[in-house]
Amino acid sequence: MSKLKTIEPLILTLRDQRVILDADLAQVYGVETRRLNEQVKRNPDRFPEDFMFQLTTKEWKNLKSQLATSSLEVIENDGDKDNRSQIATGSHGGRRKLPHAFTEHGAIMAASVLNSPEAVAMSVFVVRAFVQMRERLAANAEILKRLAEIDKTLLEHDQALGTIWKHLQPLLAPPPDPPKRKIGFDYKGNGE
Repeated sequence: MSKLKTIEPLILTLRDQRVILDADLAQVYGVETRRLNEQVKRNPDRFPEDFMFQLTTKEWKNLKSQLATSSLEVIENDGDKDNRSQIATGSHGGRRKLPHAFTEHGAIMAASVLNSPEAVAMSVFVVRAFVQMRERLAANAEILKRLAEIDKTLLEHDQALGTIWKHLQPLLAPPPDPPKRKIGFDYKGNGE
């Protein structure tokens, strides 16, 4: 379970999909990024676009700026410098090629083409991390749905209470003062 905690922060959202970058996946599977990408290149039929895609230059620049300000420092402090450093700087001023992003299915397929015992064992943790994130998103969606229902109910109640208040206000107002009785003789002046 301790590995699961280190995998989840590596899962990113790109193109409305949850993915893990090639350098991070290689690190999880205990291989060099170069070896992972070689195996992917040798098995193109196993990696359709819904399993893996290559980042565009714009996506990569955006991601690098996000990684430089957030997770890079934490991951590097955990001793995971080898692969992450390729993302941040690299020995040639950066990666030579744009990284690949693997979806959950692509990450499992990568374990099968790497065919190392560590990759197969770690693929279980990768799947669990993706599943856990999916469950959290589903739970959040359910909570948001319930909050919307409560909000709607409150608005309906607010309108009903406003109507009740409007009808109660005249009843709550103090009664008008009774007409004062005149003191003295009341002369009607009609000749009687």
